[in-house]
Amino acid sequence: MHYMQIGLALATMGAMWEYRTPLMAGPAWPSIELVADRVEPSPPTPWIQGDPADSLYRSAREALSRRDYRLAASLFGQIPARFARSGYAGDALYWQAFALYRLGGDGDLRKALAALKSQRKRFPSAATQGDAAALERRIQGELARRGDREAAESVFVMTTDIAGAANPPTPPTPPTPPTPPTPPTPPTPPTPPTPGGERCATDDDDMKVAALNALQQMDAAKARPILQRLLARRDPASACLRRKAVFLIAQQDQPGTEDILLQSVRSDPDLEVRRQAVFWLSQVGTDRAVSALDSILRFSKDPEIQEKAVFALSQQDNPRAQQALRAYSERADIPENIREKAIFWLGQGGSPENAAFLRSLFGRLKSDELKKKVLFSLSQMGGDENGRWLMAIARDTSQTLEMRKQALFWAGQGGEIPITDLTRLYDTMNDRQMREQLIFVYSQRDEPAALDKLIEIAKKDPNQELRKRALFWLGQSDDARAVQAIQDIIDQP
Repeated sequence: MHYMQIGLALATMGAMWEYRTPLMAGPAWPSIELVADRVEPSPPTPWIQGDPADSLYRSAREALSRRDYRLAASLFGQIPARFARSGYAGDALYWQAFALYRLGGDGDLRKALAALKSQRKRFPSAATQGDAAALERRIQGELARRGDREAAESVFVMTTDIAGAANPPTPPTPPTPPTPPTPPTPPTPPTPPTPGGERCATDDDDMKVAALNALQQMDAAKARPILQRLLARRDPASACLRRKAVFLIAQQDQPGTEDILLQSVRSDPDLEVRRQAVFWLSQVGTDRAVSALDSILRFSKDPEIQEKAVFALSQQDNPRAQQALRAYSERADIPENIREKAIFWLGQGGSPENAAFLRSLFGRLKSDELKKKVLFSLSQMGGDENGRWLMAIARDTSQTLEMRKQALFWAGQGGEIPITDLTRLYDTMNDRQMREQLIFVYSQRDEPAALDKLIEIAKKDPNQELRKRALFWLGQSDDARAVQAIQDIIDQP
């Protein structure tokens, strides 16, 4: 067998390994773990209390869950290097290799092979040895496909050992599963400013900051006029001091605090002063503060300020704040990416009012991307009513095929829809792609009825390609009934 053919064969077997773990819906943000087309394997939670590498392992695991593969590879690699006796050391080499494999560069793949070789030599009893062997075959196959002669020779040896001959049969290519919709990236909450943590430009300014800090010890009525005079300044030299002043104003439980901060948001020439004023306004927590934030959304032309106001409103336990977000998400005259964030935060709010609003908003939206965000937000809110609504969108032939597929996927992930409803849906769907999506949805559910439906499709569906897809997912199951179904099909005369 030619080296490139061997590489492609191993890459195909590796592709099957990629889909071993079912794709399950994660909890609401920030623990959303879905990736574009496969499950991201995750290291087990820390299990060795008092281990010297415990904190390093936690940091590495967190980096991997964020898909920061470069950092994860570095942190996992430090564990066996610094703590060779750690109980995490052996498995850390596998996860280092996995992160490097995800990076995908030629150099990264070769480093991954070196890490797996080190694990095999130093930690032959590591719990991840079986997965490491599968990963090594995957990497060698990929390098061989790219023309790496040394990797191709290694693959040739592996295939000869596995098959017992120099020319093993090429494994069949598994059917490509439908691509699950990508969950929206959760908006990043603004970093709270650190009061007093920023040094000003000169020692003289630092003395002024010290004087400002001293105002905290004074009666608010006496301190406020001084702070207001400072916030009225517009010269660049006083910007650092004005940033401190907005914090001090926000700490005063005095009438008019919201108006002073709003004035800074609207008129201060320094962007950081305006940003910090929005943040501290969100901490005031009064109805007037909500009104001020709503006013910022309605009148500000600065997208960064608008984004921060959206987040600030989402954190308010106030019906008026949620109403302001709902009104903002309806506006067609604002940047779409900020409307997406408003829709996301409405979904995180979880109130029946927000759910009803998002369902009604869907039909009024013209942007497919915004519609997808609504589908996702409603799936995260859960509940029978939202589940039924998602199913209705999936059945609605006036919607685009992609929108119907996404609605079906999120409905199946939520768990509120009874599996009997999902299995009955298959026979009512005339579109082949929707049936493919349903087969995928069944493969992600744990109920016996889902497996029964896959078996029925694999044995009886008139469409051969759909039978093949059902067979592929049956092959991912450890259930004895799936094994028996496959055997039955093989034994058919």
